Amino acid sequence: MISYIFYEFFNDLDKPFCCDVKAQQPRRIIFANRVLKLWLFFFVFISLLVFSYGEETTNDKKLTNIGAIIDVESRIGREEKTALEIAVQGFNNNDSNSHKLSLYIQDSGRDPFLAATAAQKLIKEKEVKVIIGMETWEEAALVADIGSRAQVPVLSFAAPAITPPLAASRWPFLVRMANGDSEQMKCIAAIISSFNWKRVIVIYEDDAFGGDSGKLALLSKALQDVRSEIDYGLVLPPFSSLSNPNKVVQEELMKLLNKQSRVFIVLQSSLSMTIHLFEKATKIGLVGRDSAWIITDTISSYLDSFNSSVISSMEGTLGIKAYYSEDSSLYKKFYPKFRKTFRNEYQDEDNFQPGINALRAYDSIRIITQAMEKLKSDENSPKPLLKNIFSSNFYGLSGEIRFEEDKLSHDPVLRIVNVVGKKYKELDFWLPGIGFSRNLVKKNETGYVGDISVDLAGKVTWPASLKLVPKGWSMPTNIKPMIIGVPARTSFEKFVKVEDGKYPGEKNYDGFCIELFYKVLSVLDYALPYQFDPHNGTYDELVHKVYNKTYDAAVGDITILAKRTDYVEFTQPYAESGLTMIVPAKSESSAWMFLKPFTTEMWLVTGAILIYTMIIVWFLERQSNPEFRGPWNNQIGTALWFTFSSLFFAHREKIYSNLTRVVVVVWLFVVLILTSSYTASLTSMLTVQRLEPNITDIEWLKRANVKIGCDGDSFVRTYLEEVIKFKSYNIENVSSEYRYEGEFKSGHISAAFLELPYGKVFLSHYC
Repeated sequence: MISYIFYEFFNDLDKPFCCDVKAQQPRRIIFANRVLKLWLFFFVFISLLVFSYGEETTNDKKLTNIGAIIDVESRIGREEKTALEIAVQGFNNNDSNSHKLSLYIQDSGRDPFLAATAAQKLIKEKEVKVIIGMETWEEAALVADIGSRAQVPVLSFAAPAITPPLAASRWPFLVRMANGDSEQMKCIAAIISSFNWKRVIVIYEDDAFGGDSGKLALLSKALQDVRSEIDYGLVLPPFSSLSNPNKVVQEELMKLLNKQSRVFIVLQSSLSMTIHLFEKATKIGLVGRDSAWIITDTISSYLDSFNSSVISSMEGTLGIKAYYSEDSSLYKKFYPKFRKTFRNEYQDEDNFQPGINALRAYDSIRIITQAMEKLKSDENSPKPLLKNIFSSNFYGLSGEIRFEEDKLSHDPVLRIVNVVGKKYKELDFWLPGIGFSRNLVKKNETGYVGDISVDLAGKVTWPASLKLVPKGWSMPTNIKPMIIGVPARTSFEKFVKVEDGKYPGEKNYDGFCIELFYKVLSVLDYALPYQFDPHNGTYDELVHKVYNKTYDAAVGDITILAKRTDYVEFTQPYAESGLTMIVPAKSESSAWMFLKPFTTEMWLVTGAILIYTMIIVWFLERQSNPEFRGPWNNQIGTALWFTFSSLFFAHREKIYSNLTRVVVVVWLFVVLILTSSYTASLTSMLTVQRLEPNITDIEWLKRANVKIGCDGDSFVRTYLEEVIKFKSYNIENVSSEYRYEGEFKSGHISAAFLELPYGKVFLSHYC
């Protein structure tokens, strides 16, 4: 504008003047630069005022640094990172909050030592007030040590299977947002019991501390409660230590082909190890029609990370997952944000559903923010913050958040899932302390109700898409038949008989028990290759051979005892059990046999009635009847003869008095009953041999210090010694049923104690 005015003003002057004007041009430029500097100075001044005001406004809200230690590259870590960022952003965007959060995330790669290093870095360099994360207990334990020394609260997403003693005093600043594995192991044991599987194989990857984190002990105890057991444990080396994982995993799994059990429980395994485990198990045939696979919640959390080929190799697997509600208003607000953020940031993922750890991560920010809001403005000590964290009480995305003794106050509701095709479906719920429930209905803020069931009610799709429940054990083959033990030293051959065959080493097996076994085989809908093996020992030793896997089963006259049921499983009993005492008997035949039908008391009563009737008849007839008159001895003789002859209805005296006739009618009725009873009893005694035992009292046998006999290989000898308290030197072992007769005749034994089926056989043969 200024140069233009000067140009117009000197436009009509002559050229020399115009040259003078050109000589003055630099002065116009200097003037313009000064004006620009003034404008620039004014702009900078105004900007400084604005920024100073903004900084003063920001400083009004306290900034709190929070550290997170997660496995950033894993699916679970990605979910946790997304949930943490959503929670922090939502809190910071709320202008009503008096605090602001600054989140610092460190990658641990599920390595406990990297997690410990990350914790030290966050505390020293970033001065974080709280640390959250840790997907494994090994990470959480090391970070909790560091946090407790620095007095920084540590919110862990993992918990030990079994709470260590003095955990609260060892890690006072540790807050566990997860529960132990006790309830989960009970759920797995209940599944095993539902399908009547008795033996299982446990597989787990060795952790950084060389163990199974206590899960194995919990599972073993839970299985014992449902009368099942761990048949074998396969320990896989840490995946990170393997140079050729395909070869190592296949070699380890080949060991399981020699085991009969086909129920596999995978306790713990990394994501990479799980992929190799199921791919190799499917390849060598361990995932098939006779097998069942069960995985814990840590492995079930990988299901959303697996591609379709890995999921296909896990078809039919049952898994345990922590349950959370998707119907709450908080979840409905969170899920769209999570889905959008997760999809934009991780485009290689094809599943955008948040897992339980993502929900715990979101809830952890809420726990921290609520604890900070409760702090007074002048409180800077970490202990009030920790106290406020432990006093949290609200319902979050992961469920109820309330702490008791540095952990959640309640066990979680679990969900059983079933891998089908290229995805998984949800089956029943597991309610802690209650059992299975097909449907879950929230009753109130503290409990759930539903259709309670002892067994798993949901319809399971098993490996190879089978609908029938797997047997849980591999079928014997001709190459590897079932080895069945048979007692060879039986005392009664009618039940089991083992004798030499035509050729050396050949044995022939016969008897009621063997025939019953053949009959059972005939009704099976499949072939069962087997091989009998004679057992020359006691019955208890035979039972223990089944227990220690020397025999696959045992067939014979084996009595079901409470002590034996602790080791083996019995079929339904097919014979009555009990203990009998057999003693010699003496015959009741004698010259006085005719007196046996009535007892002494009965004979006395009969005689009294006869005399009474005689006196009444004499008293009533002596006045009117001439036959009852005469000397006293004639009167008594006539009355006695009349009464006695009436017993045989042979009386001939006439009766004149009507009262006498009434008495005689009654007497004749009594006589009819007496004679009928006497005749029947005497006839029975004369036609059927009656034997009387010499000994009827066990206590007499002990007092008399006589010898008794029994089968030394059965439980009877132990029972006689420990329960009835017979002296051991008075108990003779009788090895055969044919020896008892000779022992009795020689007087070597006074009594024999036999099991009830043996006693019946003995009596039917000798009596």
